[in-house]
Parts: sequence; C-alpha cells; structure tokens
Amino acid sequence: MTVPRVTYAHLLTLSDEVATFEHARVATPRLEHGYCTDDVARVVVVLARDGATSEPLRDLLARSLRFLALAQDGDGRCRNRRSHDGHWSGEWTTEDCWGRLLWGAGTAAARASDESTRLGALELFERGAQVRSPWTRSMAFATLGAVEVLRRDPSHQSARDLLNDALGVLSGPWQSSAWRWPESRLTYANAALTQAYLEAAWMLGRDDHVERSLVQLKWLLEGESTLTHLSVTPVGGRGPGERGPGFDQQPIEVSALADACASAWRLTGERQWREGVEMAIGWFVGANDSGVPMYDVATGGGYDGLTQNGPNLNQGAESTLALLSTLQHARLLEGVAS
Repeated sequence: MTVPRVTYAHLLTLSDEVATFEHARVATPRLEHGYCTDDVARVVVVLARDGATSEPLRDLLARSLRFLALAQDGDGRCRNRRSHDGHWSGEWTTEDCWGRLLWGAGTAAARASDESTRLGALELFERGAQVRSPWTRSMAFATLGAVEVLRRDPSHQSARDLLNDALGVLSGPWQSSAWRWPESRLTYANAALTQAYLEAAWMLGRDDHVERSLVQLKWLLEGESTLTHLSVTPVGGRGPGERGPGFDQQPIEVSALADACASAWRLTGERQWREGVEMAIGWFVGANDSGVPMYDVATGGGYDGLTQNGPNLNQGAESTLALLSTLQHARLLEGVAS
C-alpha cells in the first residue's frame, strides 16, 4: 500500500485570518457557511499532534486557539457556530463542541511546541473541565483531552476528576452478549467512545475496564470491516441484524477507528490493532466498499463521503482533518508509536 504524505495545503486553503471554514464546494471554501467549534477543535488536535512546525501552521494553531477561547463561556460551556461576519449563534452548551474543545485544548496543552501556547490551552481546558456533559460522545471527546493533560502532568486533579466521572459514563452495560455496545445502535464517531474508555481505564489503572474496552473495540472493528477492508457504519447508523455495506460512509468513522486502534497499539503492542490502523489508511487510498480513493491528490483534501457510486467530491474541514489525522498514524506502520 502506498501511503500518501501528510500535506496541510488544503487545510490552509480552507482557513482565513479567523479560523477554518466548515464546508467547501469541491475545494473552494464556502464562506457563507462560516466556522464551527467542532472543526476548529479538530484543527487544534491535528496540528498539536504534529507540532505545527512551520510558520503557517503555528499561525493557524494560534488562530484556532483564539477562536476556541471566544467560543467558550466563563463557566466552561461552548457555542458551536460563528458566521463569516463574526456573529455567533446557538446556545451555550456541553454538546459535542464542548467535548471537542477540551480534546483540542488538552492536546495543545500537552503537545504544543512553546510554553505560552501550552499554558493558554491549559486555561481553556481547565475552564471547560469545570462542567460535565450528559452526552456520551461529548464526554468521550473531553476524556481524550484529559488523558493528554495527564500524560504531561499526572498530578492534574481536574483532568483526573473528569476521567473518573467519564469512566462511569463510558463503561455502560452492553446491550447483549452479541451486541457488545452500550447503545442500541451505532451512530457516529463510534470508535471514539471505546478509545476514550480504553485510555481512561488505562490512565486510572482499572485493568478490568481495560480488558473490557479492548473486547468492545475488537467487536466494533470486526463489525466495521470485511476480510479485506473497512466497511464502516453509514450516516443512518446500524443496529443489530443490519448488514452492510451501507452508504454514505463518512471519513470521521474511519479516523475514529484509526485513533482507537492507534491507542490500543500504543498501549498493548498487539498486532491486530496495527492492522486496524492499516485498514483505516487503506480506506482512504481505495480499499473501501466502492474501490475509490477518498482524497484529492492535487489539493490534499479529503472527500466528504463515500457513496455507492464513488466519492462526494466536496472537501470540507471534517473530512480533510479525518484524512490528516489518519495519515498521522502511518508512523505506526514504521514501528513508531504515536
């Protein structure tokens, strides 16, 4: 398998002096759709992982963190949408945007290359960690930020408190012995729940939950793959007894599996998780249910969805960041843990 190199060219094309636009028409940013906190937090995660070594990427990381600061209220809740003319809309909330903001802030607090950026990101994390979310996925995303903070500072109490609270949410009972999942249907970013469960359990030294989370991840990976490639849950979700392939498939599902398998590989060293990362990369280069590449070689952008007839050629922020985050794990194929 030929793995494409990571290029941030299209991500920079999608970004202006404020932040990264949410949508694109093919490769052209759709200014009229504005920005969203979900995607800007994803930008922070991806750039902080790679160290944002070039000046354009350092600048984009700084702009993205400023955007997140404006998206956050004093009590830690967030707003998700800002128009191109600067108008914020929606309620202050602890939905996905809150969890993703904590994931981004925690990652930057742990991995940013300069101390001032790390300290500013830590302030965002600590403010957000004052509150909790009733939504499982939002808590999962926040957990991944808390894990990053604790890797850098194992004594950080608010991050540890968040993990303890999240473990109770993420370790919910499976629906049945055959449906090893805490929800009656798979929906979106499914593997993020199991990654967060695994990372929290490992960080807290809960071996019983570590083992259970790995069983859950194995069940999910087997259910979202064939003998040769990934066949992930489509936008309509999937429940017991439903069989694939299903369409449209979203890159976020693939990147969530890549992240979860990369975590399992780093923590256990077991080859099955490395193979999961390989399949996720393969999905983007054409080993998928439609047999087509899911990125634009010319721009470096990721396509927005896999249909039965090929890719949706729009290259928005979420899909491009899913491509980039998955390709970051290619270093695992070279024997280096992420």
